[in-house]
Amino acid sequence: MSADLLEPTEPAPSAERAPAGRLRLAAARLAASRGALLGLVVLVLLFLLAFLGPYLTPWDYATPDYTALRQPPSAQHWFGTNGLGQDVFAQTVRGLQKSLVIGLLVAVLSTGLASLVGACAGYFGGWTDRLLTFLVDLMLIFPAFLVIAVISPRLRGSGWIAFVLLLAVFNWMITARVIRSMTRSLRMREFVVAARFMGVGPFRIIWRHILPNVSSFLIIDATITVGGAVMSEAALSYFGFGVRPPDVSLGTLLAAGAADAPVFPWLFYFAAGLLVLFVLAVNLVGDGLRDALDPTSTRRRRSVTTSRRSTP
Repeated sequence: MSADLLEPTEPAPSAERAPAGRLRLAAARLAASRGALLGLVVLVLLFLLAFLGPYLTPWDYATPDYTALRQPPSAQHWFGTNGLGQDVFAQTVRGLQKSLVIGLLVAVLSTGLASLVGACAGYFGGWTDRLLTFLVDLMLIFPAFLVIAVISPRLRGSGWIAFVLLLAVFNWMITARVIRSMTRSLRMREFVVAARFMGVGPFRIIWRHILPNVSSFLIIDATITVGGAVMSEAALSYFGFGVRPPDVSLGTLLAAGAADAPVFPWLFYFAAGLLVLFVLAVNLVGDGLRDALDPTSTRRRRSVTTSRRSTP
């Protein structure tokens, strides 16, 4: 009888240690992935270049050097100069910094909005689910690129923050649908039902029980969204709908140097190389996080590889 009474109190310490144990296990899996580590190192180096690079050169991205117009890379101008005499290295570093900031802000805002809408739709159900699902489906109908292209010129006086909000508004719907589906499967779990019977409020349940159980998906999605947002910013800025002069981004640098790339390649290929390198690094980190936080994907991949090796 005493042993039976003691049994329910034993799992409590292990339950408290479970999150830390899962984090250590996920970190170990991530460290074992060479691709993820390579991508992480590249991302760190790119962020260091973006935010410390302006201190490495005496030239400002907007200050022209009229004695060096369209000069190739040299000891004075590491990436050469453009047609106005502006230092391409300073402009590339400034453009990388702006694109990374835009990508991070879009990822945070869109992932947060998707979490809120998807979790509320999946948890409350009923008319709330129908209304929010209708909103998501309605947003998916609109062609995001065309809508941003039409609205962006009307927001020229609002700066690049308005551009970030536009990108975030049209970048959360698919994630919200996935979160809704995951929440519908979680709301009938024992710990959620117990919290509801104990009188815990619905938003507190969503914050403390639902979102932590979908956090692995949110982390992976946010990581990949950064790369997608940087690509979207570059594409829109390339067509003149993103960052406005005199400020620069990777997209505006690509647009300015595309026509002269065959004759003056340093005006185009440095920015293009950094953009490709960043997207590849984000994809590597995203794949590593998926395998680290979702061990079933690794097991499934290993089982498929094993079965292929075992077949004659």
